[in-house]
Amino acid sequence: MASIATIQINVNEKLFLRNPEHTELGRNIISNSIILIEKIGFENFTFKKLAAEIKSTEASIYRYFENKHKLLIYLVSWYWSWMEYQVDFQTNNIEDPEKKLDIVIDILTQTSRFDPQFLHINEDALYRIVIDESAKAYLTKDVDADNKEGFFLGYKSLCRKLAGFVIEMKPDFKYPRGLMSTLIEASHHQKFFSEHLPSLTEVSESEGGSGEVSEYLRYLIFQLLKN
Repeated sequence: MASIATIQINVNEKLFLRNPEHTELGRNIISNSIILIEKIGFENFTFKKLAAEIKSTEASIYRYFENKHKLLIYLVSWYWSWMEYQVDFQTNNIEDPEKKLDIVIDILTQTSRFDPQFLHINEDALYRIVIDESAKAYLTKDVDADNKEGFFLGYKSLCRKLAGFVIEMKPDFKYPRGLMSTLIEASHHQKFFSEHLPSLTEVSESEGGSGEVSEYLRYLIFQLLKN
């Protein structure tokens, strides 16, 4: 049985019909949906397949989530809020904003993401879902309606926090939020390109992609901010 985390990651309540963190079945749905989506991809993922994995019924899953799109947004939102928690924890008591941004780049590009506080969440698999699938959470015709419902607040909060570090380092910089959203997306795109579309990047997955991604991002961010 999965243990209940002592630290709670808050996700918009409008994304679920029943909070999956409050029951063993709900946590089982979250845990196995991460594994299954990472394995077969979001397009091939269905509640019927998930029900078979957890030895339950589709109806039981629909009691928690209205559809698989909201489940995907839930997973991605959990990830962004967890990432903000990681940033808060690892930059606590650090005054130098350049050092904070350096830590942020490490967090965005680290290869292992296991967190023993959330045993029902496979953070490594969730990270791969974010790389491969997270854009599908908002690249839809319903993005404006979803935005009004607050479905992307976790991502916005993380970008706002990182933008604050940019402002600390260079108060007159004109595009702190744009730079940090670009940083986050670039950390995923470069990893994805290195694995699947290598002609789009100089980063080589076979030579330690994460290290090269972090090196590229440091060059991109600090050359700009120190100019």
